[in-house]
Amino acid sequence: MTPEAQAALHAKCFTTPRPWSAAEFASLAPSSFTLSHPHGFLLGRVVADEAELLTLAVDPAARRQGIARQLVEAFKSTAAAQGASTAFLEVAADNTAAIALYRATGFEPAGRRCGYYRRADAPARDALVLRCAIDTQ
Repeated sequence: MTPEAQAALHAKCFTTPRPWSAAEFASLAPSSFTLSHPHGFLLGRVVADEAELLTLAVDPAARRQGIARQLVEAFKSTAAAQGASTAFLEVAADNTAAIALYRATGFEPAGRRCGYYRRADAPARDALVLRCAIDTQ
């Protein structure tokens, strides 16, 4: 999936946090990996023994079909293959659908970043930091 396609889909999925640009996706490419699906993608990276799920986007018209769950599970497998034993992510504290997905795939609360997601027209939103042990066997 090209950075332009990632940015276009990201824009369909996000207003807060703001969608990322094609240039931002391109700049992350050397240090990350992308897992693609015809209706979505996940961007992650591994540093030492920790993985970070950077973003996950599924076309709104294709949601509730298990695509996001497949991508998260593939992320965990890919991260394990690259030596990660723990994964982290940040999610808006009011994004109940995403939080439910992440909890269902093994992520647990690890912290909170107050006012992490800034918005021009409303108060900033907190981010939850979620953590998951990755099975390396």
